[in-house]
Amino acid sequence: MSDKQSKITRGLHWTTIASEKLLLAIIGIATCIASALYIFDMVLAQAITLPDLFMLFIYVEIIGMVGAFYSTNRIPVTLPIIIAITALCRLIVMQSKEMDAWVVLGEASAILVLSIAAFIMSLKDKVSLEKIKDLRNSINKD
Repeated sequence: MSDKQSKITRGLHWTTIASEKLLLAIIGIATCIASALYIFDMVLAQAITLPDLFMLFIYVEIIGMVGAFYSTNRIPVTLPIIIAITALCRLIVMQSKEMDAWVVLGEASAILVLSIAAFIMSLKDKVSLEKIKDLRNSINKD
């Protein structure tokens, strides 16, 4: 039974890969269109504000995340964390005057937690790269 199930799993694995690549391509294209429309709106308004720059930065990070997937076949976990940090910063900049101080403090705390998470994930990647390097060195010695 497990051999039959593993054949089915292997046979359907391509659907996961294909759908993932297709959806990420759609996300990349939609992000490019959204950023072009956003820039067009800025040109029409003849003004560029700090929230506009944050929004463009979010678009760039999303495009970078899609590009990272296509070059490495994996999405680095730190990129979505950085996107979330940027989005929270944008919210604080845009709405801090109307928001309660506790809400601003809560969002700032969320940024701190996300920053710590990104730092920990970067350490994990560094340790993983060092393990790979050590493994290669030990193989080359043999």
